[in-house]
Amino acid sequence: MSEASLELLAPRGDVWGFLTEPYHLSDWWPGITGVDPDLRGFAPGARWKVHSTKRNIFTGTRVVETLVLIREIDPFERWTWHLLQPATDVEVQLRAVADDRTLVRVAVSKGNPGLAVKRLYDLVQTAAEL
Repeated sequence: MSEASLELLAPRGDVWGFLTEPYHLSDWWPGITGVDPDLRGFAPGARWKVHSTKRNIFTGTRVVETLVLIREIDPFERWTWHLLQPATDVEVQLRAVADDRTLVRVAVSKGNPGLAVKRLYDLVQTAAEL
């Protein structure tokens, strides 16, 4: 498993609230362009249909569908999920480091989690000074 972590300028509750909204997955997870959650929403056993764009120098760009299977959820601390194609296990952990700061850690069985962590940093900055 490879992992990346970063301190976000937001309280843990705000970060968790962002992560628990299924439609936000396409905002921060690389390669996913859309999400159609099932009726269970953010819950263990839920299956979300996800859309992504695949690029190939021979066939061009095409939209593909696969599934995200929600596995475990420990509210405000951790959730795990499995992306069917490409087969990838993901674990997201949150830890409050201050009232307005959260350490996020993303571990993946395949790929580079650094881009996901950076996108979360860019999207969830509720405690940042303007």
